[in-house]
Amino acid sequence: MHALIHRWFVRQGWKPFGFQQRVWHAMLEGQWGLLHASTGSGKTLATWLGALQTCEARAQLKPGRLKILWITPMRALAADTTATLAQNAAEFVPDWRVEMRTADTQAALRARQSKHLPEVLVTTPESLSLLLANADAQTRIQSVQVVIVDEWHELIASKRGVQVQLALARLFCWNRELICWGMSATLGNLDEACEVLTCASGRKGVLISDDTPKRIEIDVLLPARVERFPWAGHMGLSLVDQVAKRIEKAVSTLVFVNTRAQAERWYQALLEHDSSLAGLLALHHGSLDQSVRHWVEAGLKSGDLRAVVCTSSLDLGVDFLPVEQVMQIGSAKGVARLMQRAGRAGHAPGKTAKLVLVPTHSLEILEAVAAQDAVANKRIEARSSPKAPMDVLVQHLVTIALGGGFNATELYQEVRQAYAYRTLDEVAWQWALDFVSGGGKALAAYPDYRRIEADDNGIWRVTDRQLARRHRMSIGTIVSDAMMQVRYWRKGGAGSRLGQVEESFIARLKVGDSFYFAGRLLELARVQEMTAYVKKASGQRAVVPRWVGGNMPLSSELADSMLARLDGRVQDEQAAWLAIKPLLQLQATWSALPSASYLLVEQWQSREGSHLFFYPFAGRHVHMGLATLLAWRLSKQMPRTFTVAVNDYGFELLCAQDLEANDVLGPELFDSDSLSSDILMSLNAAELSQRRFREIARVAGLVFQGYPGAKKNGQTNSGVIRVVF
Repeated sequence: MHALIHRWFVRQGWKPFGFQQRVWHAMLEGQWGLLHASTGSGKTLATWLGALQTCEARAQLKPGRLKILWITPMRALAADTTATLAQNAAEFVPDWRVEMRTADTQAALRARQSKHLPEVLVTTPESLSLLLANADAQTRIQSVQVVIVDEWHELIASKRGVQVQLALARLFCWNRELICWGMSATLGNLDEACEVLTCASGRKGVLISDDTPKRIEIDVLLPARVERFPWAGHMGLSLVDQVAKRIEKAVSTLVFVNTRAQAERWYQALLEHDSSLAGLLALHHGSLDQSVRHWVEAGLKSGDLRAVVCTSSLDLGVDFLPVEQVMQIGSAKGVARLMQRAGRAGHAPGKTAKLVLVPTHSLEILEAVAAQDAVANKRIEARSSPKAPMDVLVQHLVTIALGGGFNATELYQEVRQAYAYRTLDEVAWQWALDFVSGGGKALAAYPDYRRIEADDNGIWRVTDRQLARRHRMSIGTIVSDAMMQVRYWRKGGAGSRLGQVEESFIARLKVGDSFYFAGRLLELARVQEMTAYVKKASGQRAVVPRWVGGNMPLSSELADSMLARLDGRVQDEQAAWLAIKPLLQLQATWSALPSASYLLVEQWQSREGSHLFFYPFAGRHVHMGLATLLAWRLSKQMPRTFTVAVNDYGFELLCAQDLEANDVLGPELFDSDSLSSDILMSLNAAELSQRRFREIARVAGLVFQGYPGAKKNGQTNSGVIRVVF
């Protein structure tokens, strides 16, 4: 195999990089590890060819049985990786099958895989958990020799990453010769990331880095007059002419936006502005039908498309060599995310990534300048694993009970091999076991919550077929609103499928209303069960679907870079900084600039009441927590009601009664002695905990969202469950 690889490199006119060779040696020695290298530098080749050499060294090159398991966080990346590996496998292991198993995989292929898994399987954390839920899981999967976890930085800090940790612990329990390697391009805490990934092996992992930096050129589009540029709340469409001109000058462009609604709106705006883009401009986001997404991805690879407006559905690892530049509409909110998206351009070793930032309001010009500073200084966000999320654990217990059953003592030791649960004590473990076997104290009377039972040999299994089916339908940690299919209405039945939108959006529409979806102007024709049937609409006023999605908060690293600029610690003469300075000077004249060394609070009186504005520059999630905490403490001092509003730069407390800032901003408001209890009380008072509980209840199996395409009939609401608790 080594000789084959050497000859293949020679034919390509290439030489292996040093980090690739180090990965091969480490894998042959049976070590676990993490490879950190810039986007497009050859990480995939390093781990793939290392896996093949490892299989050869273990006499595992004969076709038959699963050898290599490749885990990716996104379906688009899975499809691209499958195609790349299959093409390469034809050179080295022509008798092997390389296949994908995700939510996009066709039923016929899934059925074939249920009988015979391929030698190489590319999958997602959710689909891997589904495989573990099969009764013959150990027989079918224990043959795996190498696990590759792609884009580890995207998974590590999420519950999906915890799913991967638990799966690795299970696979290593089945095969002690197993090795696992992760790949990452943008992480600030590499040592910790490596430890999290390799913890299941019980040995110290190897961290290998490529020290060759990826060159990123960052440009900022600026409005003609900054003083006329909006301060907030816009999509940036005032710069559509400049964006269109940049697209025209480049061979191929990815236009990234942060939300699916924004993608739909920008796609329409670009077509309306420049009709010559028709047929050359495409749209890509996760709610579109897989056939549409695959068509767009193929068009990017072939160079047939001039530009694609997309969300994060295309910002991970997908290899589109023709892409010459990347444009980011609005702030990416994080340094790592920005670098990841920039890496889609010049996706090859030695090439420069060209990134154009398009601010949508004035303060995003400051964010753009701060992003340039952070990228130049490599201030990349650290990402840490969640600590013992119990909802993921109880889901995993039911999954393993389905997958052949488990002995409680043995599984406890196995679960503790996962980094997230390495300190899990026996009390917490017994609580989780009681929860899935009897519903805990609150739900013990309900049969639906007695999901597992122990047999005469002490092996816990799922014995109810309906509960087993429900669990398989609900495996995963991504929680969203109920989704409805969108199809064209044809005489005599349903037409082609366009994708899916959330039920809450369709519920606000009447038959005859128009909306934009999949880049088309559509009219709602009828709603039947869980499908919205549509037809083409004429040029009437339309709305854009709004999907329930997390608003990405400003990262600490990007916020620190912004405060460094506001404090005057960084000064230069670049155009974007000079453009925003007059507005900052105006703010300094009227009030003061936010700072890292003090907290700026502004007060304003209106007909609505007293407004207090705080500017910590810590991101919307932190601001929501701070706002509810301070409102709770103020309401304890004086019986008053507060309305809270937050964004990434600060938060507002609005009180209908008169409020004097100097009277309320005392030391007791910021006291840390009773911080923990006050935080809990404030979260409950503002019902933030109830909002969070919906996700936890879904992951833990407390609520069932229903079978795909079926009407919801009397299903339990997470709010009702919380009241019961």
